Amino acid sequence: MQPHIYPKGSHSISKKDIDKDALYVLETLNKHGFTAYLVGGSVRDLLLGHKPKDYDISTSAKPEEVKSIFKNCLLIGRRFRLAHVRFGPKIIEVATFRAGDTDTNALIIRDNTWGNEEEDVMRRDFTINGLFYDAANESIIDYVGGYKDIQKQILRVIGTPHARFRQDPVRMLRLIKFRARLAFTIEESAMQAMLECRPEILKSSSARVLEEVLRMLESGHAETFFRYLADAGMLTHLLPVLAEFIEKDHKKEIFSFLHIIDQLEEMKERPVLLSCLLFPLFSRHIAILSDKGSRRMHLGVIQDEAFFIVNEFFSPFFVMPRKLKTDIASILTSQYRLTPLERVKGRFFRIPRVADFDQALSFFQLRADMEPGLQDLCSRWHSAYQSQEKKHNHL
Repeated sequence: MQPHIYPKGSHSISKKDIDKDALYVLETLNKHGFTAYLVGGSVRDLLLGHKPKDYDISTSAKPEEVKSIFKNCLLIGRRFRLAHVRFGPKIIEVATFRAGDTDTNALIIRDNTWGNEEEDVMRRDFTINGLFYDAANESIIDYVGGYKDIQKQILRVIGTPHARFRQDPVRMLRLIKFRARLAFTIEESAMQAMLECRPEILKSSSARVLEEVLRMLESGHAETFFRYLADAGMLTHLLPVLAEFIEKDHKKEIFSFLHIIDQLEEMKERPVLLSCLLFPLFSRHIAILSDKGSRRMHLGVIQDEAFFIVNEFFSPFFVMPRKLKTDIASILTSQYRLTPLERVKGRFFRIPRVADFDQALSFFQLRADMEPGLQDLCSRWHSAYQSQEKKHNHL
């Protein structure tokens, strides 16, 4: 297959907009006789006028050859062998051109069959992510029509959508992610395949799916993403408790929190972000138990219920890290320390010896942003916390 080449001057990417360390890696690989291109999201984002969050490189060099060239290189992964070239905290990810059967329905378990650049493109997910940028002559190499799809704002699967989604069901989640982030239209055959292949998502790695969800909570497009996830019926498979809660007409409570975090200038910690999904369910759960009056709802009981809700919320698909579950349960419980079920006269703002109580306050700030009536109380708790921190720092 002959690619369409867009030479310098016929596209909008300027070399000066590309990370200097990424250019250094490309140029160094070229000097050692290897083909090397920018690929994927960085090319897409540069064409859209966005600043890429990271830069991925595809090359004819094997991982061990990349490592021999760069002293600051670490090889990672078994399922998908990669080279990470490190520049301080920054990582330039370098992958060897790969080949594979793109029409099989078999789930991809290992992906370390080396190939050429055309084979590498054909095993990528969407046409908009299938573009190479050759820094040597500043051209774009397009085997799949991705350049025109970016211009038309269309999300199109490379290959047969049904087969590609069965090979790697996380691609369906990524399809929804790009629709939310870019406001592109999903091509009809891809949409139909996603609707028919939805149950396949449960064959994915729980850790990979969780990472995609967390990144979207941090993306500034969380509300749109979860709306699309619910509309596509994917939420029913991944988070059935949340899906049922939204279907029972409680969507406003969930989406209001997501709308708030999408407006944040400084992103919150991940347990705080996940708590935005759980707190509306948890507060309703506690309210029901409190109304029943069968037991006194002191903090110990509320903590037990918090762990119960966290476990119920993420089951049966997600296998959550223990620390993350504990942090979320602590944030949920602490909301009833900050705003008790029963009013206490002469309230004393005592900061408890609870690990990561600052995360509970951080979440309380989100609640106050939604409910202006909580702002004064929130400010007083923050003042008490800051005063205690100053005392500890002077000891």
